[in-house]
This record gives sequence, C-alpha cells and structure tokens, in this order.
Amino acid sequence: MMLDRAPHLSNIVPSHDKLVVLAPHPDDESLGCGKLLARAFAGGGAHVICITDGSASHPNSQEWPPARLALCRRGEVTSAVIRLGGTAADVTWMGLPDAKLYQLDPFGIASDLLPILDACAARHIFVPAAEDHHEDHKVVAEVARILRRMRPDWSYYSYPVWCRWDDPDFDRKVLTHDPLFLDAPVWRAAKRDAIAAHQSQLGQIVCDDPSGFTLPSALIEKFVDGDEIFWRMP
Repeated sequence: MMLDRAPHLSNIVPSHDKLVVLAPHPDDESLGCGKLLARAFAGGGAHVICITDGSASHPNSQEWPPARLALCRRGEVTSAVIRLGGTAADVTWMGLPDAKLYQLDPFGIASDLLPILDACAARHIFVPAAEDHHEDHKVVAEVARILRRMRPDWSYYSYPVWCRWDDPDFDRKVLTHDPLFLDAPVWRAAKRDAIAAHQSQLGQIVCDDPSGFTLPSALIEKFVDGDEIFWRMP
C-alpha cells in the first residue's frame, strides 16, 4: 500500500515525549491511538481526555438510560487506558453531552481544556480528524484549532477513525496530508485488549436496544492489524 512509504511517527514524536489524546467518545482513544498510547505509557507518558460521556450510543435502551450508560462508559475508558499501560489518573473525563457538542461553544470547550492540557505538560496533542463524519469529531477538531491559536508552541496531529473506515477513497485522500504511520506490532495485543474493554460498544452489555450502536468486527480487525495513521493538523 502506498501508505507504507510514509514517514514513521517514531521519527517525529520520540517515545520519551509525553502526549495527550483528545477522544470525542470513550473508545476513540483505543481505536485511533491504542498503539500510540501503549508506546507512550512505556516511555514519556500520556494522558487521555474524553470529551463526551458516550451516553447516546443506545438511545432506546430502558435498562441503560443515559446516566447509567455514561457511568459504564467512564469505567470502560479507564479500563482501556489501564490495559494500555496507564492508570486511572491518566484519564480526564469531561462528560459533555454525547452527540450534542454542536450545541456548545467550541471556545468554551477550548477554555476548559486549556488548564488540563497545561497541567499535563505534554508537547504533542492528538485530535480526531476533521474528515470524520461524526459531528462530535468535527467539533473536537475545531476545538483543537482554537487551542492551537492559544498554544501555538504545541504540536497537533490528526488521527482518523470513521473516515478511515467508511471512505472508500481514504488511502488516496490521506496522501494529501503527508501522513505519518505507526507500525508497532509489539503493541497490537494491548490495543486489542483496550478495545475489548469497551464492552457496551461490542454488544456485550446493552441487550435491549437492537438498533443501538455496535462496533463492526471488521472495523476492529482493520484498526488492530493495520498501522495507526496520523498527520499534522491542517
């Protein structure tokens, strides 16, 4: 694949540098950045900031109303980070409303994030790709653009989730971003284990909403077996 000729992320982001991953939902951190996080936790450290509470994945469930589901998903993202080599202290839960970020002021979100990021003392910020079709991902990408104006000394990188899965022309389009890739088979098992921590998204917990969200197994295999892809945020 043409992406194999892209520069390796390890040449740009040293393993001893601390990094932060902004995850729109619990599971984005594992899907898009699981190997990156495992590498970072084994080196300079990392922090995951989960922006939304993930409570909108099963809107018709009676057994799992939004507050209960949000609590479950908070535990899942913490478990995922621990499986990647971090600790519960390496997760910040903002708990903003899932699927409703567009109703909020992105400048307000950025202002709330700024002291958290300052406290992390990280040099590299990884954010969801604006090309992802989910509105929450687009909003977080916009928030990151605001943060870049506030802290231009940090490095900002995009990571794809949904556009990598559902855009048949992704491989061609991503080349226009001068992508970086992370080929880290040593962290493959940790990434798979982290994704498995998100049981509510795997059809293993919520059983009374057949129309609710379930991660496709083929997506999981693609993201576990394939390289992780990043590019400098435009």
